[in-house]
Amino acid sequence: MTTTATDLEKAMAFDEAARVAHELRVKQDQRNRRARYLKHLFLILVSVVMLYPLFWLVASSLKPETQIFGSLSLWPEEFHFDNYTRGWNALPISFTVFYMNSAIVTLLSVVGNLISCSFAAYAFARLQFTGRTIWFALMMMTLMIPYHVVLIPQYVQFLKLGWVDTYLPLVVPKFLASDAFFIFLMVQFFRQLPRELDEAAMIDGCSPFKIYWAIILPLSLPAMGTAAIFSLIWVWEDFLAPLIYLNDIKSYTVPLALRLFLDQEGESAYGQMFAMSVLSLVPVVIFFVAFQKLIVRGIATSGMK
Repeated sequence: MTTTATDLEKAMAFDEAARVAHELRVKQDQRNRRARYLKHLFLILVSVVMLYPLFWLVASSLKPETQIFGSLSLWPEEFHFDNYTRGWNALPISFTVFYMNSAIVTLLSVVGNLISCSFAAYAFARLQFTGRTIWFALMMMTLMIPYHVVLIPQYVQFLKLGWVDTYLPLVVPKFLASDAFFIFLMVQFFRQLPRELDEAAMIDGCSPFKIYWAIILPLSLPAMGTAAIFSLIWVWEDFLAPLIYLNDIKSYTVPLALRLFLDQEGESAYGQMFAMSVLSLVPVVIFFVAFQKLIVRGIATSGMK
């Protein structure tokens, strides 16, 4: 009889403990759920704040001139799609020419960065040569030099070469591994690849260039994609360099063409400028969406070091 009572008390105590543990788990799940809701709400609010300028740009491109700065409402009272059609042909030269100019400069710059920076990164990451550490440190130090410091010496040099008012100052440096950021990005990625691959390839008779071309590059698509998208964004949106080196309106890129819509002495076409600004973002968005997975993988794997 005593044994039965003791077993019953133990069973009741076990049930009570199980009930308390269940209640604690339920409360913990509720707290976690509330925390997730608050975190998502916070992220949504931050995203709205960050994306508001883009929403305002798109909405303003669909408004008449009188409502862009005179109305507090973000949503247009009436949609004016003619800002796009008029803006495309508003300048003395069709916007198609400016798009083609930017596409040429951007394409050559991206190709130049990928080729030259991958060569330099392969040398720093996989080859052994005298002074490699010193040269790599000097290359990294160039990241701390502001662009404006070297702007005048570069302009003087390009002026002596007769390259001013051409695309050469914008494109040629990209083929000479002038962007240390991309070299560093690729070096970090190349260092993670097993060196046994190089040794096996050397046993099979591969030269350093063959190893680079047949082994390193195919395995480095994430890093190459990351470098390509950042290079595209920086070159496509660059305003200062084309402003310095390009004088002929027929050679203007998209950022310079957008500046032509603003007239300090006459009437500024803000609606048309905003419409063309929206169209100028389309190539960058398409490229980013197409290579988003490569970009995320490249940043994640290159940052593991």
